Amino acid sequence: MFRGILEIKKFFKFATAAALSVGLLAACGGQDDAAPAPAEGESEQIGNENAEVELVFWEFGNTGYDALIEQYVADNPHVSINLQNSDMNDLHDNLFTSISAGSGAPDIAMVETGSIERFKGARDAFVNLYDHGANDVEGNFLDWVWRDGESAEGDFMFGLPTDIGPTVMFYRTDVFEEAGFDSTPEAVSELVSTWDDFERVATEINEATGALMADSFELIYNARRDQATQQYFNADNELIVDEHDQIKDGYNYTARLLDQGLVGNIPLWTPEWFSGMGDGSYATMLAPAWMQGVIKDNEPNEGVWSITTMPEGAGNWGGSYLTVPAETEHAEEAYKFIEWLTAPEQQLQAFLGYGLFPSAPAVYEMPDFEGFTDEYFGGIATAQVFGEAAQAVQQVFKGRNFYPVDDEFKEALDNISAGSDPEAEWEAALERINRILERQ
Repeated sequence: MFRGILEIKKFFKFATAAALSVGLLAACGGQDDAAPAPAEGESEQIGNENAEVELVFWEFGNTGYDALIEQYVADNPHVSINLQNSDMNDLHDNLFTSISAGSGAPDIAMVETGSIERFKGARDAFVNLYDHGANDVEGNFLDWVWRDGESAEGDFMFGLPTDIGPTVMFYRTDVFEEAGFDSTPEAVSELVSTWDDFERVATEINEATGALMADSFELIYNARRDQATQQYFNADNELIVDEHDQIKDGYNYTARLLDQGLVGNIPLWTPEWFSGMGDGSYATMLAPAWMQGVIKDNEPNEGVWSITTMPEGAGNWGGSYLTVPAETEHAEEAYKFIEWLTAPEQQLQAFLGYGLFPSAPAVYEMPDFEGFTDEYFGGIATAQVFGEAAQAVQQVFKGRNFYPVDDEFKEALDNISAGSDPEAEWEAALERINRILERQ
């Protein structure tokens, strides 16, 4: 989702907006009492305050759902929605606390895609959306997105998908041109169609211009990791990085670019990283659809950045699901609302209004989507580029301990950037990871 920094704190520990108060979970009486509200943050009652049914909806980020909710309650006046917006991590933590306590959960909770596995172990704390007709809308969504919201057995649906974050290659046309390359999206896509091409072009750009291929090794590693058909865990949550070579290959590839001085180690979401978008010190950024707004905010000149496909496919970074905690007294009404909110027609509105990239492929064929262009990125049909990337993503199991493991490999790569031996750092990361998993 294009939500800015707020939504991606989970990835990079970047503190942002104020949190939901844990104290709200202590309210007695469940849904019969006044709707809980964040101690800090935003809460908005939408619809008739005397409506027969009030749904409490926890969300994070800049979704623009308030405008869509206005439409829904106008057509369904018996429903009002208490929309509460907070920090993503704190929403997840408060949701976990509330379902563990058996009180304080909302009727609808947004869960970020990388955190959905955390809640699958608490199956009894959620409504199985298959019991309310989710089978009927499965065909609305990309298959890999749908599978990520399902139980491993395929008999329980935890949430309906909202947006996604298909990844592409953003690149600076001026840097490619200074290095003597054709900077059109078609030409750049062909130029770097493989990861070997990417490394070769990185060397040529660095020799010709002094620019790095990317300013952060994390984005290189993320891209290779997200294209892997097997990552850190199998469906039984067993660590499998020694049983296949995809993660190790991505790690070694990133380490090699660091060793050659072709990528940097500028921490993401720092002032230095933001300023780099506008100074031409690096050529590419491998990132998801929602990064468009971040780039625009930090490089005001149009036509400098463009977009094309990543080498060897695409990955996904971001997105969310709408879940219905079992504590609700209005499961049927909650399901009807989230089914409506995630339907292709509403996903198109969310895309056009707030840049939330649709998980419903029917949107990709709608005229307003197909014809969507962006002058900032040279007038190209950006929506189509991301749509093609979304359809190239393959479903992969992440596991509930994805983030702790990912952090350890990132720490290893950070140490390599300071001169450490890649193999020694790999082994050290595995030792730390095994200690972490033993404590789970």
